Amino acid sequence: MDLKKLAKTLIPDGDLREPAEYETIYPPRAVEKGAEVTRLAPSPTGFIHLGNLYSALADERCAHTTGGTFYLRIEDTDEKRKVEGAVESVIRSLKYFGIKFDEGAEIDSPLNNYGPYYQRQRAKIYRAFVKKLIEEGRAYPCFCTAEQLDEIRAKQTENKETTGYYGGYAKCRNLSEEEIYKNIAEGKPFVIRLKSLGDINNKKIFRDAIKGDITVTENDQDVVILKSDGIPTYHFAHAIDDHFMHTTLVIRGEEWLSSLPVHIELHEALGFKPPRYAHTCSLMKMDGGTKRKLSKRKDPELSLDYYRKAGYFPLAVVKYLMTVLNSNFEEWTLKNPDGDYRDFKFKIDKMGKSGALFDLDKLNEISRTEISKISAEDCYAFLNEWVSEFGTPADITHFKDKEYIVKILNLVMGTGGKKRRKDIERAEQGVRLIDYFFDDTFSPEYAYRFDAATVNGVLNGFTQVYDPADDNSQWFAKVKAVASENGFAAETGDYKANPAAYKGSVSDAAEILRVAVTGSPNSPDLCTIMGILGKRRATERLLKGRK
Repeated sequence: MDLKKLAKTLIPDGDLREPAEYETIYPPRAVEKGAEVTRLAPSPTGFIHLGNLYSALADERCAHTTGGTFYLRIEDTDEKRKVEGAVESVIRSLKYFGIKFDEGAEIDSPLNNYGPYYQRQRAKIYRAFVKKLIEEGRAYPCFCTAEQLDEIRAKQTENKETTGYYGGYAKCRNLSEEEIYKNIAEGKPFVIRLKSLGDINNKKIFRDAIKGDITVTENDQDVVILKSDGIPTYHFAHAIDDHFMHTTLVIRGEEWLSSLPVHIELHEALGFKPPRYAHTCSLMKMDGGTKRKLSKRKDPELSLDYYRKAGYFPLAVVKYLMTVLNSNFEEWTLKNPDGDYRDFKFKIDKMGKSGALFDLDKLNEISRTEISKISAEDCYAFLNEWVSEFGTPADITHFKDKEYIVKILNLVMGTGGKKRRKDIERAEQGVRLIDYFFDDTFSPEYAYRFDAATVNGVLNGFTQVYDPADDNSQWFAKVKAVASENGFAAETGDYKANPAAYKGSVSDAAEILRVAVTGSPNSPDLCTIMGILGKRRATERLLKGRK
């Protein structure tokens, strides 16, 4: 059979380059020895989940801790699954968590020398190599219809055999030259398949960068490498792209282990040295006492949108994932509580070999800790970003007054002093926590523990003497005086010595003021709250709080 003629017939493009030319077009990267070149290569389906962030963080850390490069490639060979805006969504979501690319699709970078970074835009490169494989007798056209393939699969299933296109089931593998050209002349659609040289009885040891030595069976499947629309399959495209983009390390989920034999053979057929592969373990969760994989259908926490909508502190999510990725990261943070996680020496071989248990409680703990560390300005920026996307119209209006919000945060979050609040784990909680500082979201319950005469006496009395110019000690002296006038002990010690002689202690009288001003018996320093509200609003609340 004249394979060159066949290749030209099947791949008629007259403007294809010689495959060897691409070695010059995409020369080796100028990186130091040992530097890793990693990539995130999602399909543009619009759904980016925790597993993507998990892998992206591992990719980014491996690249940047070794002085290498991290790039974004879009594997859009399946046009049917494409969602408009999906690529921008990937970039935006990862950027929110501090994951940045050095180059790639939609990335404005002087390093963009290995594109295009969309696979559909690289069709001519793939077709040049498909043509080469046909010329070498390593690929052939397959004219089997979907119905014929279904029949093959049904027969294999009935016989309890491995399903696929291989051996005696590869009906088009040995078509004669005459049969091939007859099918072409009749206009039958075709795909191009790899002619596998593998034998499933042969096994070899493969070194996985995470799992170590694993046993791999040779591939015997004649997989499709070029679809009928002229676009390659993922398997074929990724081998070529990783070679010419000079990827050194591919980090991917363990679900790809079953494809490893195919990928090994494709690299061999193309004459390429494969990158190192590192197969990560699945993220697991406890469900009714048993472990299972996180599921898109069952677990909302798998979606990155879950963390953004709930308002988790981005750095906390990253730090939590770092504890999952490298077992010694938590020990490092204990020694470096204020250290930048990027100073940690991330190592791929420290990643777990078995399923990683996702612990939302642990994430909440880390988020509380990280939020408690930030300044009022940074806290405002964090809350404001959440409000701008997920807040109510009232929230958006409130956060336009940055100066006012920062004053509140200095008090409520403790960002203005040494005593920091450590019970806020999400932006949504922080925003709701300050609702009472705004008249349109102030909804008090007025749950007083005393009769109307007592409540009104305290509120009326303090309204008459309140002066926002008073410092804390002057303010509290007036609270004591009003408390005493209304039957409360001005000194806590007096109340403890003779409780029957008083309605309560000065703290009980202060609680009446607190409920009227904030709507709750518990709040930060009331003197400061009233100062932030201003005299008019503070006294209005005292008067409205009367029974």
